[in-house]
Amino acid sequence: MNAAPVEDLSAYIIAGRVKSVLPPEQDYETSVRTPVQGLADAVEAERLGFRRVFLSERYDLKEAGVILGGVGALTSRIGLASGVIGLASRPILMAAALGATLHAAYGPRFVYGIGRGAGGWAPGSGIAENSYAAMADYADILKRLWRGESVTYDGPAGRYDKMKLVDRYEGESPQIWYGNFGLPKAAAVCATSGFDGALLPACLTPDGVHGSVKRLREACERAGRDPRSLRICASVVTAPELDDGEVRELCHARAVTYLQPPAWGRSYERVNGWDAEIIAKLRAHAQFVKMQAGMADTGFHRSELLEPGKLIPDAWMQESCAIGSLRNCVKTLQAFRDAGADEITTYGSTPAQNAKLIAAWREHSRTSA
Repeated sequence: MNAAPVEDLSAYIIAGRVKSVLPPEQDYETSVRTPVQGLADAVEAERLGFRRVFLSERYDLKEAGVILGGVGALTSRIGLASGVIGLASRPILMAAALGATLHAAYGPRFVYGIGRGAGGWAPGSGIAENSYAAMADYADILKRLWRGESVTYDGPAGRYDKMKLVDRYEGESPQIWYGNFGLPKAAAVCATSGFDGALLPACLTPDGVHGSVKRLREACERAGRDPRSLRICASVVTAPELDDGEVRELCHARAVTYLQPPAWGRSYERVNGWDAEIIAKLRAHAQFVKMQAGMADTGFHRSELLEPGKLIPDAWMQESCAIGSLRNCVKTLQAFRDAGADEITTYGSTPAQNAKLIAAWREHSRTSA
């Protein structure tokens, strides 16, 4: 029997890189995950009462349409959300078809999350430039296609002549969320374009989330938009009552993949106030010397990043992740809600590993109310 949904708590499934087959042995449940496990995780998330599941697309074994379609077929209620799909990953007509088809097949459950950085820009993608202007126009064009309009356009989001969906979904269009840090330029795009929500990345502190929420809400006010019409979701790594080794893989090693890319590292410095010198030392770690412009996330699986992860202060992880006892994890989640997040999504650990946490959060919310 499925539990009643918790309206402000969602879950990522198979976060990070995956493999097609599990190794004969692995240290922890989350050290390696597969797409097949992702489908089972989503079914478990619905049973436990999570509001929606997020999937961070990767262009090898985690194509969003395939996995979210499988989730839709195996579930009946839980929301289906892409994490952050790269702006240039699909021709815009295919992006519109993805949202329309998921809604037609499984009901209006899909949230299309997109971002500038994920996936990167690639020649021939149909996107003229990976810019804030392209983001804004991309979202607007998607909404117009879902409304059944014919779109003629020539600008930063590409060039299109009388583009339209011949057969459209006759119902509520998918929401579009923008994955970003809530810094001023992105906040302005969120507020003035066709975005329904903002998805903040993992490893932000409650103070960092508070600043991001403030910038997003104020941008809405300047644009004459109701600030509450933009739903803001904070991604939080959760590791309730887990072994210390698994905690370090989920928190420290994952944070390496966020802090090592220069643009992301600078954003964490700015939003969280984290020490730039520590992040520079991390980036210069011997493990990354031969990578040149490469990303740790594509060069190594999370379990292979524990050594550079030792450079990340424990205090950073303790303030940005929900770690330790259930009581402490609930206290941390409440800190993110107090910071202004409308919704929290667990990250890294599986829905089953968070079974006690969602039960404790449900009880905490009930008694607080």
